[in-house]
Amino acid sequence: MVKSRLIPALGADGAVCLHRRLVLRTLRTAHRFCRDHRVDLEIRFAGDDIGLMQHWLGDSWFFRPQAGGDLGYRMSAALAESFSEGSPATVLIGSDCPDLSSAELAAAFDALRQQPAVFGPAADGGYYLVGLTQPQPRLFEDIPWGSNTVLARSLERTRELGISPALVQTLDDLDRPEDLPAWKQRIQAEESDLTQVSVILPTLNEAAHLARTLNSIRIGNPHEILVVDAGSSDDTRAIAAAAGAQVIPSGKGRARQMNAGAASATGQVLLFLHADTRLPHDWPRAVSDALLHPNAVAGAFTFALDQDFAGRRWIEWTTRFRSTRFQRPYGDQGLFLARARFEELGGFANLPIMEDYELTQRLRRLGRIVIADVPAITSGRRWQRLGWFRTTLINQGVIAGFHLGIAPDRLARLYRRNSTPR
Repeated sequence: MVKSRLIPALGADGAVCLHRRLVLRTLRTAHRFCRDHRVDLEIRFAGDDIGLMQHWLGDSWFFRPQAGGDLGYRMSAALAESFSEGSPATVLIGSDCPDLSSAELAAAFDALRQQPAVFGPAADGGYYLVGLTQPQPRLFEDIPWGSNTVLARSLERTRELGISPALVQTLDDLDRPEDLPAWKQRIQAEESDLTQVSVILPTLNEAAHLARTLNSIRIGNPHEILVVDAGSSDDTRAIAAAAGAQVIPSGKGRARQMNAGAASATGQVLLFLHADTRLPHDWPRAVSDALLHPNAVAGAFTFALDQDFAGRRWIEWTTRFRSTRFQRPYGDQGLFLARARFEELGGFANLPIMEDYELTQRLRRLGRIVIADVPAITSGRRWQRLGWFRTTLINQGVIAGFHLGIAPDRLARLYRRNSTPR
């Protein structure tokens, strides 16, 4: 249903992967502009399931379903609704113009202070941006959407309506197979930089451990730290803010939280870390070395616990064996991968449990998950609270249930019930 003209070159799955990346790229650009210029940002989507959109992109955005009908009617309806709610000027942008920047958005809003309409011309004869100061439904009627005459016909319509529009910078959009080489060349330099690491931590009442974890991250001078909090009632948010982390509010669910962090991240590498897991001092080197390994698609750290108790050595050895031999690290080992690959995969699945395990399954089909030669130190609190044998039994039971097809919601209930000390 998306980027269908690219299916002959990329296949249906490839077109979807590219669409996900373009949406997130556009969202970051729009968010940056709106934050800096105090402009409201609204995401219009097809379909009625806001919950799925929130799982993919996070809870921080304002989502609204699009109206039915063709593209013209949907755009006209969105503009009309915006003006009915008091907007003095509204700009619509598509999601398939990778060169869109804050400069074009600023120019569009500046133009609307003087003129009633503005277009952002696309090099293929369409437009990637349209802005108005009042509803103009006729502007979107009987336009041959998808053709190379969209802009020309739209400008002709403005003359019929007595409107004098402004034009901002002409940009390339990405619609057809012949547009792909320029896209690949554009992103090649971006993706080769493995030094910009965004560290993402999902939290819920982690004040007891968070400060030490954040200190271990900061030693490596990350590109940014994003703490995605699901409504903590302790000092988690204050600790994160004091450490210079960006705090993002979210609904509950680790998968949802980590996807929300990824949607806001601007680094080229994403590192997902539990709030009670500390990184080694040289973690940036370990990340880049692992991702540069031949056929690597992702990486994780060696597993180690921070306290000594009965069964500790056994837990560490079996976890290391599983993650190195079978490439099945868990979330408490700090999973990291290129942001581009994460976006193409669609992020963490909408699961209440086993979200890290499910993602590594998909990654293993694409290549190798490399385990770094330095350990991330995880709190042993759960093993101490429940006992190492019971904790291991619960973990293996959940994995077995996942493979047997037991509903994830049921697995999550069983996990929580059995993880309560007796």
